[in-house]
Amino acid sequence: METKTTAHIISHSHWDREWYMPFEKHRYYLVKLIDTLIDLFEKGEDFQSFHLDGQTIILEDYLQIRPSKKDTLRKLILAGKLHIGPWYVLQDAFLTSSEANVRNLLYGLQDAKEYGAVSKLGYFPDTFGIYGQAPQLLQQAGIQTATFGRGVKPTGFNNMVSDAKTFESPYSELTWKSPDGSEVLGILFANWYSNGNEVPVDRDQAKKYWETKLSDAKRYSSTPHLLFMNGCDHQPVQTDMSEAIQVARELFPDVTFIHSNFDDYIETLTQSLPEKLQTITGELRNQRTDGWSTLVNTASARIYLKQMNQECQTLLEKVAEPLAVFSHVVGYEYPRDYLRYAWKMLMENHPHDSICGCSVDEVHREMVTRFEKVNQTASMIVEEKAKEIATLIKTNQLGADVIPMVVFNTTGNTRSVVVEREIEFEKIYFSEMPFSEIPDALRMKEIPALVVVDKDGMELDSSIDELGVAFHYDLPDDGFRRPYYAKKLRVSFVANELPGFGYKTFYLKQQAPKIQHQISNDHFMENQYVHIHIHENGSYSLTDKSTGKVYENLGIYENSGDIGNEYMFRKPDGEVPLTTQNQKAQINMIENNAVRSIIEVVHEWEIPKEADEQFELEKEKLVWHKDRTSGRSTEVVTLRITTHIQLDQKAKGPKVKATIENNAKDHRLRVLFPTDFTTTEHHADSVFEVVTRPNTPEREWENPSFDHHQQAFVSLSDGTNGLTVANKGLHEYEILNENQAIAVTILRASSELGDWGLFPTPEAQCLGTHVAEWMVIPHQGTVVESEAYKEAYDFQVPVITVQTGVHEGSLPADHSFFSWDGKAVAFSSMKLAEERDDVMVRWFNTSNQEQALTATLKNGTSAYKSTIIETTAEPMQTHVNTEIKPYEIVTIGWKVEE
Repeated sequence: METKTTAHIISHSHWDREWYMPFEKHRYYLVKLIDTLIDLFEKGEDFQSFHLDGQTIILEDYLQIRPSKKDTLRKLILAGKLHIGPWYVLQDAFLTSSEANVRNLLYGLQDAKEYGAVSKLGYFPDTFGIYGQAPQLLQQAGIQTATFGRGVKPTGFNNMVSDAKTFESPYSELTWKSPDGSEVLGILFANWYSNGNEVPVDRDQAKKYWETKLSDAKRYSSTPHLLFMNGCDHQPVQTDMSEAIQVARELFPDVTFIHSNFDDYIETLTQSLPEKLQTITGELRNQRTDGWSTLVNTASARIYLKQMNQECQTLLEKVAEPLAVFSHVVGYEYPRDYLRYAWKMLMENHPHDSICGCSVDEVHREMVTRFEKVNQTASMIVEEKAKEIATLIKTNQLGADVIPMVVFNTTGNTRSVVVEREIEFEKIYFSEMPFSEIPDALRMKEIPALVVVDKDGMELDSSIDELGVAFHYDLPDDGFRRPYYAKKLRVSFVANELPGFGYKTFYLKQQAPKIQHQISNDHFMENQYVHIHIHENGSYSLTDKSTGKVYENLGIYENSGDIGNEYMFRKPDGEVPLTTQNQKAQINMIENNAVRSIIEVVHEWEIPKEADEQFELEKEKLVWHKDRTSGRSTEVVTLRITTHIQLDQKAKGPKVKATIENNAKDHRLRVLFPTDFTTTEHHADSVFEVVTRPNTPEREWENPSFDHHQQAFVSLSDGTNGLTVANKGLHEYEILNENQAIAVTILRASSELGDWGLFPTPEAQCLGTHVAEWMVIPHQGTVVESEAYKEAYDFQVPVITVQTGVHEGSLPADHSFFSWDGKAVAFSSMKLAEERDDVMVRWFNTSNQEQALTATLKNGTSAYKSTIIETTAEPMQTHVNTEIKPYEIVTIGWKVEE
């Protein structure tokens, strides 16, 4: 084994695209950085290479200002001077969806391909914890090594490493394994990604510098190859690096100093590794630490951003892409360029300081605009593709005097749902009558008795309400706009057994409706699955009819002070949280019909207005959140929470929407779901994984809070019964010791960025109106065994309903484009490949057992097993019948009939 020490110095700059300054201000410095690099390389200086922070969006951002430099960049990349990729952005791993993590890698590799070279390194320098399936994703992308700064050893204030009694790995180098068994070499930046920053040229300074740095690096390295990261956040390039290295060589002749890059470093490192490294399996979340610097509470900073992100991700990956595939297989163009545009704009909001909500206010205002643009783009794709398919559906089975409605289900699971849609019952164009006369003419027309029926004429439970007259317009493909007024109805009905990856056609028909009712009153409601009783304090008891299990006091709200920051929640010392346990709520039935019941619960709750006066002094003095001693103000304000508890006819549990009028600062609001189970662990939805986590922390943990990340749901089970709470964009939860309650954060108000300086963020107080949505699903066994996870995933995905005309068509009234089956298998995405027109469908195994997967694409000619980066392989039969390994992520591609 080699014994001579080699110091690999890698020049880089960690580029937070937006953070303590907004994007354009950071970009101003980015352009200077890359201009300086180009000058260095073009002058022929002895400056070997620069790592461009693992994200290709840097190239796009630079070239928007310097478009003439693209060829120059390409030459430098091909020459190995600039190292780019493999990601598009350095996104937060836990707050972006499974598919967003895949697309980030897919688009980053595609961008790098245009320049002719890519750094095949899983680069996570500053990611706030990493999901456990990362090694599997990297392996599928042909990447064998990952580097990261957080998650294994404790990283304390100002990014300094602190020791604990027990390390998960004694070395910076380790084997990182996914639950499915995929492994990569993991390299921890044990002394952070700035441990080789600003190397001195002065000999006296250099001697002290390298004595310390070499000693620190040797402390964690398993080989003589030591890594020194020459750069930090937004760090300008060190232009005298060659001189600094020469001084180091003269001072330390026994050490080989190299201006290196990751490719060369990893190649030499792997040749010197010990035979067996420590293996770390699954998530990297800093669990073996004191718990004060996990940054997990970024999951609840500016929750409105997470909600907008969840809606955009869902629209793109679970609605727009599948609908676009359906449309493509029946002959329409796939909007690949628009989807790529929308995904890339969405990922502009995914860097860790962006989606985490831990930047200055200007950053997050710009994010809202991006989310709105993504939503607009995705919504247009959804609308157009649904209409394209609807025009091909035969809708004249019941005659001409009906209004057809096509309901699309893009989840991949069979669903029975309440559909609500505004219908234009009659419309008059401006060309048909003087426009000033149209509204009155429409209002005078009476609406006849109407029902909703299926393709066989069978009447469905429905509710139909008049909405009055409204203006709208058509935008024909072959003519000028056509304005009109329409008499509108709100039609709600129960759509039973909607096929996965398909649609059903329903009809609004003139007919006297049958007598319909729902079993409910002001304080209880029920359907075939659950019974719900609302208490005077606004909480409710939920009875699972299949098991008889009763869950008491669900939906209590809890409020705590927060003297932390955007990164970390910090409850004041000794504070007992306030709850609505002893509050009297206003309770009213606001909807009760054949398809659903909604009970409204209103709390007018007095809570402290803000933190006390000491808090401002502690922030000014940059007192770390752990050491703050502030309390809450004695002045109170009213927190108004209006909760709608909704039970649909076919729903497995209630859907809840809370509208919060927030007038208070420096606090956290959670909703509690006590289970009274006796269990030591729970399940949560993560990236391509239903992960198992302990209910209590490791012995090193000191933080009174033990919060976690979730994607679509969190679930507790005692093996016999289980309770799952699904959500829309609510990423933070905790399992409380008392009553083994699930606590989900629905609002957090904080006043500063935190970290390395004083950056006030008044808009992070989230004053004003906010809405949070969740669903409570009781079940037998675990969330996986019961397949309650499917209900939780589907909660986030809307069905799409299109009003169409009565016409002939080549497609049947009810249809599924794709069929599949797999126990404990979860659908992830359906899209066309980026560089060919193959249909790519992805699933993952949620269980620790091998599972069978069968799948058939109706228009497919041959199938093949692919990867997350859409590689091709030898074809299989059109009808796929295969096995998925425990926790495996599997992608199948299909050729499509022309």
